[in-house]
Amino acid sequence: MNWPKLSTQEIKLKIFEALGKNLNYRSELILGIPATYLDTEIFYDDAPFLKNAPFLSMLVANPNHIGCHTLNQEGEPIFKGTQQLEKDLIRLCSDEIFGAEPTTCDGYVASGGTEANIEAQWIYRNYFIEEFQAKPEEILLVYSQDSHYSFAKAANLLNLNSLVFKVHPDNREVDLHDLETKLETAIKQGVKYFIVNVNLSTTMFGSVDDIEKITDLMNLLHLNYKLHVDAAFGGFIYPFTNSESKHNFKNPYVNSISIDGHKMLQAPYGTGIFLIRKNYMKYVCTNQASYVLGKDYTLCGSRSGANAACMWMILHTYGSVGWTVKMNQLLDKTTSLCSALDEMGVEYFRNPFLNMISIKSKYISTEIAKKFMLVPDDHDKPSWYKIVMMPHVKQGILDTFTSQLSDELLYKRIQS
Repeated sequence: MNWPKLSTQEIKLKIFEALGKNLNYRSELILGIPATYLDTEIFYDDAPFLKNAPFLSMLVANPNHIGCHTLNQEGEPIFKGTQQLEKDLIRLCSDEIFGAEPTTCDGYVASGGTEANIEAQWIYRNYFIEEFQAKPEEILLVYSQDSHYSFAKAANLLNLNSLVFKVHPDNREVDLHDLETKLETAIKQGVKYFIVNVNLSTTMFGSVDDIEKITDLMNLLHLNYKLHVDAAFGGFIYPFTNSESKHNFKNPYVNSISIDGHKMLQAPYGTGIFLIRKNYMKYVCTNQASYVLGKDYTLCGSRSGANAACMWMILHTYGSVGWTVKMNQLLDKTTSLCSALDEMGVEYFRNPFLNMISIKSKYISTEIAKKFMLVPDDHDKPSWYKIVMMPHVKQGILDTFTSQLSDELLYKRIQS
């Protein structure tokens, strides 16, 4: 990974340069676009501070990035300046962070990981239908019991069946025997095509699926499959903390990846990223969007160019070196909390390259869970509570948590 850290002035110049290449609603002859700048009764376009606020200026200008701009075709010319920022963001994520060869990936800024995950399933369903004349009942979505609910949502939306395989309850590792058994059953029932989804940090546990074991099994069974990596949480931390990661485009079996900017990147909601190898976006081209120059390939359609600019700004504020340092600082703080839990004899799960800890519920009282806003795996009958070491978590909060947890556990031992 090697992208530059830019100064505040350099970032500001780059953003305003991009805006300058867009057509301006205030000064250009624009009659046919069903949009405009933000309402000036609420959002003042002449506020002096906007000259030094590139993101806010981008929001006020309100560029629409409908379509997929990494495709080698002309897009809407009115927003060509900020579209170029989005293309550079996609290049940075696919090439620098996830190891793709230059110009081998497409992608766009989605509303979040849910949309990006569904986009992948949509593409692969259509791929199997168009290339192999597959019937919907012959296509199966494959994912673990710890996977995000967006895959169940995708199955429902796309009228596809799901194979949900088990994970081992304590270490959250893939239950390969269960996966193999269910795959063999599916094959006997006439399934021929598989959309396989692996996790680069699950939502509840921060667990990472062993991608090599899964692809080895798929290849051993000679299955026709496409593989998507859900890196919504882990995408902006795991590649920086584990240099041996196989969840990237250097792995020939990885075909697409989703990432969320609103988690580790601290970007606003609405800043997901979808990445996929070239020559696959075509399977979801909406030709009916004939009034859109270049057509549309996304689930969301119109989307804010400001969100793409925001992520571009964040990544260049740190540069690859600065971002690596920031993620490792969160990792160190997570490790420190784990050490405190070890001293108390508390059982938990934690991937050593991620900033999430899931503690068995028998150690956590309802009072502590509520006070510290711990998230359960099931609000009705929790088995685990998770802690996520985000930048807002200060040492004082952690000290208070460990002190109260230690007192409660000591009291329980005395009572028993």
